[in-house]
Amino acid sequence: MTRMNDQAIASTQLHQALARAVAQINEVVLGKRHEVRLAFTCLLAGGHLLIEDMPGVGKTTLAHALAATLGLSFQRIQFTADLLPGDIIGVGIFERESNRFQFHPGPLFTQLLLADEINRAMPRTQSALLEAMAEEQATVDGVTHKLDAPFFVIATQNPLDMAGTWPLPDSQLDRFMLRLSLGYPDREAERTMLGGGDRRELIANLKPCLSAAQILQLRQACRRIVASPALIEYVQALLAASRADGDIAVGLSPRAGLALLAAARAHALLAGRDHCLPEDVQAVFVQVAEHRLVAAASARLDRQRLAQRLLTATPVR
Repeated sequence: MTRMNDQAIASTQLHQALARAVAQINEVVLGKRHEVRLAFTCLLAGGHLLIEDMPGVGKTTLAHALAATLGLSFQRIQFTADLLPGDIIGVGIFERESNRFQFHPGPLFTQLLLADEINRAMPRTQSALLEAMAEEQATVDGVTHKLDAPFFVIATQNPLDMAGTWPLPDSQLDRFMLRLSLGYPDREAERTMLGGGDRRELIANLKPCLSAAQILQLRQACRRIVASPALIEYVQALLAASRADGDIAVGLSPRAGLALLAAARAHALLAGRDHCLPEDVQAVFVQVAEHRLVAAASARLDRQRLAQRLLTATPVR
C-alpha cells in the first residue's frame, strides 16, 4: 500500500511540474495557449515539431522558452544556403598525436535543437538533419554516434513564396509529428507584449520546471494512456477517408496513424486523463495530418482545409 501511495504522489508531483512548465511558457508566448499545448503534445509524444510562419511572430521565442523551461541542453542552427551537413553533424579531424581521426560533434548533439529557417538550406543539408531525426543517431566515417535523450527538434520555416527557400520534400515533412503556425497575436496579447518587457530578458529569467529524466518519465506515461478499440477504429476511419478523397492524391499512411495516436495520448495526458477520447484525436488531427497530405492537381483546397474537411466529414463511431 505504501509503495502504491508513493507512486501516486510521484505521479502527482510529475503532473504538477508539467502544469507549471506549460504555465511558464504561456507567460512568455502570449495569446497562444493552444499552440503551446500542441508543442508540449509533440514533445511528450516523442515527435519533432515544424513551425511554419512569417518572421517575427514568436517561433524562435517559443523554442528558447521551451529550452529554458524544460532544463534541456540547447543548440540553435541558423540554416543558410551555404550550410553543409558537417556543420550540423560534426566532422572527423585527423590528430597526429594519436594517429587517428577524432570525432568533433556538431550542434546536432544536444537535447533540444532549434533548426531555424530550415528551408533556406540546400536539400542535402536538410536531409542530414532529418535522417538523424528519424534514426536518433548520426554516422560519421563509418562510426555511429547516438544522440542525447530526450532529443527534440523544433524546426522553423518561412512561407515558400519568400525568396531563397527550398521546400521540404513530402517524405521529409513526414519526419515531423506536428506542423503548426503561430499566427499574429490577438489584440489583448499584442497590447500586453508591446507594453511589457523584452522577451529575451523574460527568457533569461526562466527557471527549469522539468528535467530530462522527468520528460522521459512523462513519455513513458504517454505510452500507457489507454486507447480503446472504438478510438482506434475512429483513427482508422480518418485514415481511410483520406485515401478515398478525390481531392487527395496521397492519403495518410499507417505511420501517420501511429503519429496521430501518439499525439492523442499525449494530449490526454496533458488533460490529466489516463485514457484517450475522440476529442483528443480531433484536437491534434489537423496538425498531424495536413503536411502529410498531397493534394490532387484538381483540388481547390489547400492541405490544411483538406485535413479540416476530413475531420468534419468523418463521424465518431
